[in-house]
Amino acid sequence: MTNEESDGSLLLDEQLCFALYAAQRAVTAAYRPLLDELGLTYPQYLVLLVLWERGETTVKELAAALRLDYGTVSPLLKRLEAAGLVRRERSARDERSVLVTVTGGGEELRERAGRVPGALLAATGLDGTEAGRLRAELWRLAERAESAADRAR
Repeated sequence: MTNEESDGSLLLDEQLCFALYAAQRAVTAAYRPLLDELGLTYPQYLVLLVLWERGETTVKELAAALRLDYGTVSPLLKRLEAAGLVRRERSARDERSVLVTVTGGGEELRERAGRVPGALLAATGLDGTEAGRLRAELWRLAERAESAADRAR
């Protein structure tokens, strides 16, 4: 057994994965009242963030940006379309590709959603510097974990 394999603890509170899981659940719960005011779920909010940033996007590109599979993104888009916030249509250039666009209603929601990031920081007591440092560390962890997963395949 290598040193890396023997240094691990099996105590729940010492698991990195559990700390991340608990933090993710807590942050999502903190978002809930903010997003309820907008009539959105957290995953729907993430979809709209990508579309507000990028404009018209294919479902494939949207799924990649969110690190989700097509089967997960498709029902989200159906609900957002039913709510009148996005429109889906086949690409004229490639019939296999579906384009997603924010509607006027989705654009109107953007202004109200602009208050969400600051409200979340205020609710958690983080300042912009702390949030930026934490975000950078989490992205580094995500990259390392993705590399490890790729090597294990």
